[in-house]
Amino acid sequence: MQTNPLKHDLDTILFQTLSLWGELKGKKLFITGGTGFFGCWLLESFLWVNQHLHLNATAVILTRNKLAFSKQYPHLYQQSSLDYIEGDVRDFVFPPGNFSHVIHAATDTHHSIHSLALLDTLIQGTQHTLEFARHCQAEKFLLISSGAVYGKQPAHIAKLSETDLCEINPLDPSAGYAIGKLTSEQLASQYGKQYNMDIKMARCFAFVGPYLPLDKHFAIGNFIRDGLNGGPICVKSDGTNERSYLYASELMIWLWTILFSGKKMQVYNVGSDQVYSIAEVADKVAEHFHSNMEVIIQMSPSYAKPVERYLPDIRRIKEEFGLTPKVDLDTAIELTKSWYLHRIGYHYAN
Repeated sequence: MQTNPLKHDLDTILFQTLSLWGELKGKKLFITGGTGFFGCWLLESFLWVNQHLHLNATAVILTRNKLAFSKQYPHLYQQSSLDYIEGDVRDFVFPPGNFSHVIHAATDTHHSIHSLALLDTLIQGTQHTLEFARHCQAEKFLLISSGAVYGKQPAHIAKLSETDLCEINPLDPSAGYAIGKLTSEQLASQYGKQYNMDIKMARCFAFVGPYLPLDKHFAIGNFIRDGLNGGPICVKSDGTNERSYLYASELMIWLWTILFSGKKMQVYNVGSDQVYSIAEVADKVAEHFHSNMEVIIQMSPSYAKPVERYLPDIRRIKEEFGLTPKVDLDTAIELTKSWYLHRIGYHYAN
């Protein structure tokens, strides 16, 4: 039998969350967005914990295309404790039975980030999933939100805390994703108050790890793709903007902790507080492939404008749960690279 290439990560998740899972014993979980980056990690960690702790729990996962997922990740599809239903998050048919926990992680990346379809999916999808949670009388509900709800980070704020006011222009068509996520949080707040639901929200920032798409709008994923293809690594900005990256196994530890132990109607920033410029991230990725791999920065920096940041203040989750980032960025890059090499047999120039 092949060893799971994520065994070390999954063991870490199990160890760090060991005391949390008792309430899921013999219960059923419902997950939207269960086949994307977050979703695959939710499934991997659920399956690992379910098996090792003998929880006898099951999960139902909403997906738009069961066949496509079954072909891409058969090891996740062919599991007796997982059941997949096909549908749109905006109007899926409610599956029968009782569900103790609901995780709403669906975000439509198929459409353009500026499109009406994206806004509709975010808002209608959240409301429909909240209706399902109310219908099945779920004990706990986790909304996966985004740091995008803060809008553009002001230059005078080094890191965004959960109490910072949002600054989003409602007339800006490019703000659709942020407004959709912000409206999702408002819907969750309304449902929580009106129906006394135990809802928690995770505002997620930037991440790296196995399953991260290499062909979408995630800069570090694109850099790793460039490295796998032999370089050069292309930075499409001036490289001065600042980001932080939480490794995927730690993302799971934080999300499961928030679901099971987070305060009712509380919002938590989820991300790393270790800051890097995008140029530094590109250089780090290059070093993990070839010491002489070229990094091309396509734009010249403008020192007249402030540095653009997207960084979370994570004091709340540190203080409530003692959670801190432990996997450094170099290790996270190497683990992601190794997983992709293992999975798809990439060969790059040494």
